[in-house]
Amino acid sequence: MSLLVVGSVAFDAIQTPFHEAERVLGGAAMYFAVAASFFTRVNLVGVVGDDFTEKDADIFRRRRIDTKGLERAPGKTFFWAGKYSADFNDRTTLTTDLNVFATFNPKLPEAYRTTPYIFLANIDPTLQRSVLQQVSRRPKLVALDTMNYWIERTPAELRETLKHVQVLLINDTETRQLSSEHNLLRAAAKIRTMGPRTLVIKRGEFGALLVHNDSVFAIPGFPLDEVQDPTGAGDTFAGGFMGYLASAGRQDVATLRRAMVYGSVLGSFTCERFGPERLRMLTRSEINARARRFSKLTQFAL
Repeated sequence: MSLLVVGSVAFDAIQTPFHEAERVLGGAAMYFAVAASFFTRVNLVGVVGDDFTEKDADIFRRRRIDTKGLERAPGKTFFWAGKYSADFNDRTTLTTDLNVFATFNPKLPEAYRTTPYIFLANIDPTLQRSVLQQVSRRPKLVALDTMNYWIERTPAELRETLKHVQVLLINDTETRQLSSEHNLLRAAAKIRTMGPRTLVIKRGEFGALLVHNDSVFAIPGFPLDEVQDPTGAGDTFAGGFMGYLASAGRQDVATLRRAMVYGSVLGSFTCERFGPERLRMLTRSEINARARRFSKLTQFAL
């Protein structure tokens, strides 16, 4: 089944202990769409400036990504610059220029309004809710990502939007902040009273935690020989997770657990190269092979 993503398409300037790059294609919706397209057809809604070239748009071509909803506006594309610590555990934002993204007001093309699976990437919760108001048929599943800025600055708007969401994907720090609980299980239980029945807690190199009804499922991060750039790994995780769910067409516990594995697998590939370069050359057979390795990695007998 098709999957709608609404969010940012950007340019990044990245500094890691190994390399620096001044202009790398980025943005939550870009990473998500490319990852999800390995599993299902994706409808992309975002905005770019007139500095976004046809060469930049190549990443969406020859994939199952529809870009009718990618608006082109006068001005520059959203730009972010950041620097990672030597162990990649800390990231410092050096520059954030919203540019055309500052006035982004998502408009769904008519063909997108019946998309059965929806992912609202990290944007203003009021805009996220406006997307849902444009949908003409009740979706099978709505998932949302957010961040500390919206949790701090727009708590009432975020909570109202969460009432219309079935799955929330956020990191462990945001989980504690949103719930005012330190323990992640107590935090998840509190957040689930706000609307989402399923919570996916991203924990970086330590993996991810799924809380769904009375079920809890934890996966490790896939071990890598070398990390080049973790930028976009969380958004890629979300794309793999939601893309697999949309392809399966159901949300039972077993399917959710497999989606977690595919999300982790896609996120691990992103870390192997700068920006989306590893995703550009990735194949479905490589994804499946790493998923099998992941299964062996976590199997044991009692």
